[in-house]
Amino acid sequence: MAEIKLENVQKRFGDFTAVRDTSFTIRDGEFFVLLGPSGCGKTTTLRMIAGLELPTGGKILLDGDDVTYNRASQRDIGFVFQLFALYPHMNVQENIGFPLKCQGVRRSEIKSRVAEVAKLLRIEHLLARSVKGLAGGDSQRVALARAIVRRAKAFMMDEPLGALDTEFRHLMCTELRGLHDRIKATTVYVTHDQIEAMSMADRIAVMNHGVVDQIASPQEIYDRPLTVHVASFIGSPAMNFLRFSATVEAGQSSIRLNGESIPIPVLREGISDGELALGVRPERISLVSEGGVRGEVFGTEYMGTMQVVTITTDHGSVKARIPSSMRVKLGEKVGLRFDSTRLIVFDTVSGRALRSDLFEPNNPVAGESASTRYLEGAGHG
Repeated sequence: MAEIKLENVQKRFGDFTAVRDTSFTIRDGEFFVLLGPSGCGKTTTLRMIAGLELPTGGKILLDGDDVTYNRASQRDIGFVFQLFALYPHMNVQENIGFPLKCQGVRRSEIKSRVAEVAKLLRIEHLLARSVKGLAGGDSQRVALARAIVRRAKAFMMDEPLGALDTEFRHLMCTELRGLHDRIKATTVYVTHDQIEAMSMADRIAVMNHGVVDQIASPQEIYDRPLTVHVASFIGSPAMNFLRFSATVEAGQSSIRLNGESIPIPVLREGISDGELALGVRPERISLVSEGGVRGEVFGTEYMGTMQVVTITTDHGSVKARIPSSMRVKLGEKVGLRFDSTRLIVFDTVSGRALRSDLFEPNNPVAGESASTRYLEGAGHG
């Protein structure tokens, strides 16, 4: 397979800049996900890697070779589209084998390789069928088989599960990740669905307005988001932000909200007269009858063994994920206590997390190389 490297890549369409000065490396054999909302630049980035769009500036390396201005046909990359793009006048076997036919591969070898990938994707029984009338999941497998049969250096997937219903998408996530592990292919996958990204990726690049906000493993993206955008985009419900104004200093280990001292991971940087927000995940909040940051129960959402409780406070609305067995009433006054090891202070003006012990590599929560990712992620990845 192949390592893919982007160096200061950018793409402009007239006056509009779709991708801004983006640099990152996709490791050989990695399942790498480009995640973000519509219009953030993720599909444009994928298309530049594939050669379907040429960059305005920067460099793209495939397995060490400069392919920046090579067309797609010169890059040895397989591509899977959202809408499958199957040829309706061909049956399943002909669709899968078509890329090999275009390359002039012998008919006997085409038959052998088509049979191989059909077995891998469990669609041998469909080979003689017309692609017309195939179920969405079967059409997706045929499209995957057509990409894989080429044995390309890397595979690009642009929201390939977007046309499937929710239940089948979850099943296909498992199958796609299993397929990746079997063929050990370098895979770049675009999605706006955080569940797809979190369940399949080795690493995720979260994009926003043409810039990579953060690149890290799913767990690190969730536990240690580097920006307000990443924190609010990942998680359901998303991270809470309790807003306050204060001067904080390097070495500080607590903040005050409504007169309550809140322990936080030791800050490694400070800010004067900052417009700040304390970030906390819903499952890191406990409700108490006395003490804590005070608020009033505004609503509850039953979710089986858990419930999501919305509490209004002087610092904004907060969602807490608590056991369903805990009884709360609308309008009830409650206190909020937080897991102090997982709190993040954000500068809401820059949108950036203030560096703290949470991001340091010697912190058992943070793990290896977190501080390096912090410094990389705060810029362009």
